[in-house]
Amino acid sequence: MSDSSPLPPARLHPEAELARDALSTPLLSRAVRLARWAGPRTRVDAGGGLVDEQVPEAAEALGLTGEDAAADAGAAWRVALDAGLVEVVDEKEGTVAAGADLALLTGGSPQDVLGVWLAALETVLADASVPDLGGLVDAIAAGDGSGELDLDSLHWDPEAEAEFLDGVLGNLYLLTVGEEGPVGAPVPLPALAASVLVPDDMAEPTNEVLEQVSDAMMRLDDQFRMLEPVGLVEYRPVDETLLSDADEEPAAPVDDTDVSRYGMVRLTPLGLYGLRARLLEAGFDAPAVGDLADKGADALLDGTASFPSAAAHAETEHWLNRREPLTAARELLAAARGTDEGAPLRRLRCQQALSLVGASAEPALREVLDDAELGGLARVWLTEHGAADVPPPSEAMIFWLTIDTVAAQLAAEGNSEELRELVEGLAHRHSGFFATAWRVDHPATADVLEAMGRLHPDKKIAKEARKAAFKARSQHGG
Repeated sequence: MSDSSPLPPARLHPEAELARDALSTPLLSRAVRLARWAGPRTRVDAGGGLVDEQVPEAAEALGLTGEDAAADAGAAWRVALDAGLVEVVDEKEGTVAAGADLALLTGGSPQDVLGVWLAALETVLADASVPDLGGLVDAIAAGDGSGELDLDSLHWDPEAEAEFLDGVLGNLYLLTVGEEGPVGAPVPLPALAASVLVPDDMAEPTNEVLEQVSDAMMRLDDQFRMLEPVGLVEYRPVDETLLSDADEEPAAPVDDTDVSRYGMVRLTPLGLYGLRARLLEAGFDAPAVGDLADKGADALLDGTASFPSAAAHAETEHWLNRREPLTAARELLAAARGTDEGAPLRRLRCQQALSLVGASAEPALREVLDDAELGGLARVWLTEHGAADVPPPSEAMIFWLTIDTVAAQLAAEGNSEELRELVEGLAHRHSGFFATAWRVDHPATADVLEAMGRLHPDKKIAKEARKAAFKARSQHGG
C-alpha cells in the first residue's frame, strides 16, 4: 500500500457514537474498572505489571473466572497503564495512583475518549505481534543462561511480525472503504492472508506459498481473537475441527464448502476510525467523507473525482447541506469549467452534484445555457427537472457534450463494461458519427475516438473510430 496516493474515503460514524462504542468495549471497560479498583495496597513490578499475588484479586474484581482469567486481567492492567488510566508513582515501592486520563472518560470530549482508546489499541496491537508466552519461556530457556531472549530459536522477527499485521490490517481497511455500503462485508481469513502473501503477478499460488498462507491464517486467528475485545474487529474464529487431528472424526457433520469455517473478520466502525488514525499518523493520505464540506466547489469536484460513487454522493450531500441551493449551483458550475485533463470528470461530478439540488437552482442553469462547456449540461438538467422553454442544443453542442461525457467516463472507470455499452450505443444510434466527431473542438477528442476504436467490438466501426482519431490529432497538430 503506497503512502503517496490518496486512499478511498472512509465513511466514519459520528465521534460521539464512536466514543460510546469505545467505552463499551470489553478491554477498555475492564481497564477502567481496574484503574478504579487500584488503591494504596496495589503493587506493581519493575515493568509496571501487577505483582503475581495481586493478579487473582484483579481478576476477581473484574468477575473473571477460568483458565484465562489471569491473562485477561493482566491484559486489562497493561491497557490501563499504557492508556494513562493508572500511573506508577513510586517505582521503588511499586505504588500506583489514578492516571490523569481516567477523568477524561467521564468529563472529556468524544475526541478525548477516542484518544484514550487509541492508546489502548496500540497496546493490544503490540501484544498481538508477540508469540505465545509458552514459546517465549522456551526461547529464554534455550538461551545462554543470561536470561536474554533467543529470537533465532523462536523464529520470530518482531519488526517483520508487526509489519505483517500492519499489512493485513491495511488491506482490511482498503476492502472496507472500497465497499459501496457503510459497513464492509466480512472477509474470509484465507483471502486476507493471501492478499499480503501471494504476489500480484502470481496467477496460481505455489504449494510453498499456500503453506505460508495456511501458517499465516493460524497466526491471524490468534491475533484477531486478541483484537476483538478492544473493539477493532468483529471476528468469527477458525472452526476448531479444522485444528484437530485429521484422524479424529468430527462430532457433527461439517460442510467443507463453507468458507466461514476458516475464519471471517470485519472492521467495526470504531476499528475503521482507529485504523484511519494510524494511517494518518504513518503519513498516508486517508480522507474521510465530510473532509471537503467546508472547502470550495473546486476542491469538492477535484477531491471526489476518484471516490467510489456512494462515497462521492455522501461527500456531496455534506457539502450541499452547508449551502443555499442557488449559491451552491453557481459555485459548482463555475468550478466545472476548464480545458485541462481533469475538466471532463469535474463536469461529470458537477452534473451528479446538481442532480441533488432542487428546482431552486434553475436560475443558475439558465445563466450558462450559452456557455460552450456548460450549455449542454444545463439543458440536460433543465429538461430532467421539467423546466419550460429549454432551447434545443445545436449539433456542435451535442457532439461536444458526447466527447466530454465519454472522456469523463474514461477517467472515472477506465475501459469498463458500462463504457463499452455507451460506445456501442453511440455508434449504433448515430450513423456517420465518426465523420463529424473528429472535428469537435475538445481537448480530449482524439483520445476519446481512440478509446472508442479500442472498445467497440465491431472491427469495421473500430477502424472508423481509429481513422477519426488520426484526423483529430492531425487537425490539432498532434
